[in-house]
Amino acid sequence: MRKAVVIVPTYNERDNIVPAAHALLEVFETIDGWVMEILVVDDNSPDLTHELVEDLSREDGTVHLLLNEDKKGLGAAYLRGMATAFGPMKADVVFEFDADLSHDPEKIPAFLTAIDQGADLVLGSRYIKGGSIPRDWGLHRKLLSWGGNAFMTLAFMSRKVHDWTTGYRAIRRQVYESVLPHMANGQFSGYTFQIGFLHETLRHGFRVVEVPFHFVDRTCGESKLGPEYIINTLSFVSKVRLLDLTQWRFFRFGVVGSIGALVQLIALNVWWRILPYQIAFFLAVETAVVSNFILNNLWTFSDRRLPAGYIPRKFLQFNAASGASIGIQQVTAIVGQFGIGLFYLFTPPLLPFRVNTGHIYAVVGIALGMAWNFYFYNRYVWREQRHAPSHDDTSADA
Repeated sequence: MRKAVVIVPTYNERDNIVPAAHALLEVFETIDGWVMEILVVDDNSPDLTHELVEDLSREDGTVHLLLNEDKKGLGAAYLRGMATAFGPMKADVVFEFDADLSHDPEKIPAFLTAIDQGADLVLGSRYIKGGSIPRDWGLHRKLLSWGGNAFMTLAFMSRKVHDWTTGYRAIRRQVYESVLPHMANGQFSGYTFQIGFLHETLRHGFRVVEVPFHFVDRTCGESKLGPEYIINTLSFVSKVRLLDLTQWRFFRFGVVGSIGALVQLIALNVWWRILPYQIAFFLAVETAVVSNFILNNLWTFSDRRLPAGYIPRKFLQFNAASGASIGIQQVTAIVGQFGIGLFYLFTPPLLPFRVNTGHIYAVVGIALGMAWNFYFYNRYVWREQRHAPSHDDTSADA
């Protein structure tokens, strides 16, 4: 029998913990094929929430308490809970679950079904068909939640996830073991834990599946979500993206792109001597595409270098994908040509040709095209193989 442990972090949840535990235990009775248990991680709540958990534990041996000496934050509570669940409790899967019952316990069987079907991490999503947020939420709360997820999607350039900030999750042991070394940082003690853990899960290539659920506002107690959430989230995402952009692979891509840009400008100058500007521009871009494919395969993505048999097909994919970049550059050139015009500016030293505004349009188009190319090539052409899920069977939110 596989085991799943539902981790419930608490701080001053005396009015909620008993109803939440009873609701979970009722759902557990409907689940076959899994041993289900509850682990409450309490941050030494002043309202003595842990006393009620101790009473529950004496009544039902599937309820456990992990008491922290002081309040260390949501992320720290979950990490300690996972260490206990995956360690002494020998869980195969853990759930993240809010004590205020804003997460629907009736969805737990659907989460386990997704796990059985190969998911490595399952998200309870409010922003896919079948999910929702409370209608009576104030505008500021809706903007905080919806806007936060839109910002995350834009920042991480990924549409794989629709609800980045959801705290309703099911996580396999393998995901925890792979991601844990990257979470040993104080910045993950609060709500940024959710975003950071999910980002690392996706970065490691694990399969993430979303299950819709209706988020319900708490009826007792106070929300722990404060203004520091926005500040910490913006800070964390900015640091992560800056780190991503300064990684060695992006540096190499930038060097290759710069070489490609030089190839393109030289080719543009050659072709422009005998052909109209638009045709010369197109041929110059295609020349750079060939150069970029060769150098990216040999250097930028050397750890994912394509086998010889894959090169013809991947080059066609690469060239087709570059069509969007070509389109971006062509549109930039056309807008510049007809919006500003083509005229000479100056003659640079040591260069045999004069700089025309056409060259400026080309440089701007190249920069925009490079941003698109790095995303697409990294995601699809030289795609990193995801981890194969390890199956034991044969088959707080913002």
